[in-house]
Amino acid sequence: MAEYDEEAESGGGREPERSDSLRTFGAVVKQLRKRAGFTQEAWAERSGYSLSTCAGVEQGRRFPPPRFIEVAEREFDAAGALSEAAKHLSRGNDGIAAWFRQWAKMELSALSLYIYECRVVPGLLQTEAYAKAVMRQVPPVPTDEQLQERLTLRLDRQELLHRKKPVMFSFIFEQALLERRTGGVEVTRELLDHLIDCAQLPNVELQIMPLVQPEHAGLDGPLQLLETPEHQWFAYSEGQETGQLISEPTALSRLHMVYAKLRSQALTPADSLSLLKRMRGAL
Repeated sequence: MAEYDEEAESGGGREPERSDSLRTFGAVVKQLRKRAGFTQEAWAERSGYSLSTCAGVEQGRRFPPPRFIEVAEREFDAAGALSEAAKHLSRGNDGIAAWFRQWAKMELSALSLYIYECRVVPGLLQTEAYAKAVMRQVPPVPTDEQLQERLTLRLDRQELLHRKKPVMFSFIFEQALLERRTGGVEVTRELLDHLIDCAQLPNVELQIMPLVQPEHAGLDGPLQLLETPEHQWFAYSEGQETGQLISEPTALSRLHMVYAKLRSQALTPADSLSLLKRMRGAL
C-alpha cells in the first residue's frame, strides 16, 4: 500500500519526491478516469477528494490515500490493478530517509500503534487548523503550496483511525500541549472538540499526562511502538532532523517498559476525557 510523507510532527518536512512509480501510477489513473467518462472536476466530486488532491495524484506529486484507491477501483472498474500497483509506489530517494519510508508503510498495515508525544498533539489527532498553526511555527515558513501539500498528507493519514479493519491505538500526550493554545483560543476549542470525539472511538485509548507529575518515564522524548500483522513489534524515535527505526529486541523491551510506565503515570482514559471536557468548558 502507498506510504505517506508524514514529516516530523513538529511541523517541518519536505514535499514529496516525484518518483517514476508515482508518475506511472498517476498516468494510469488519468487514463482510467478518461475511459470511465469522468472529467477531473467530476471525478473529484464523485471521489469525495478535492480537485487539488485528484490532480496531484495524476501528476505524480502525491501518494493516493487508501480510500482514494478503493473508490477509483470501483468507479473505474480497474479489476484490482490500482491496488496492486499501489503496493509498489515509492518516492525518490532525495530527502526521504529509508527508515521513514519503511515506518510509513508499516503503519498502514499495523494491528496496534502506541504513541507518546511531548512536543505537539500527535498528527493523527490534529485538526486542520491546529496542523496549519504548527507547520507555520518552525522555520523556514512554508509557501502556501507547500503548506497545503503537507496538510493534505497529514489529514489523509488520519484515515487510519477509521479504516474497516481498525488499528488499535494508544495515545499519550502532555496536558501542557493543550494549555499552550497553539494557534489561539478558537483553534484550541476546535481541537478539544475533535479530541473529545476521538477519545470515544472504540479503537482509541487516549490518555493525558497531567501538568504536575513528579514521576515521568517519558523524559527521553517522543516514542512510537507498532505491531505488525505478523505480531512483530518495532519502535520509532524522532528528533530534529533525525529519526530512527528500532528493531533490536533489547531496545524494544526497554521501550515497552517505558510505555507501560507512561500508561500507569498518565490519567486514565476516563479521567482524560473528563479533563478534555473541563478544558473545553473553560474556554
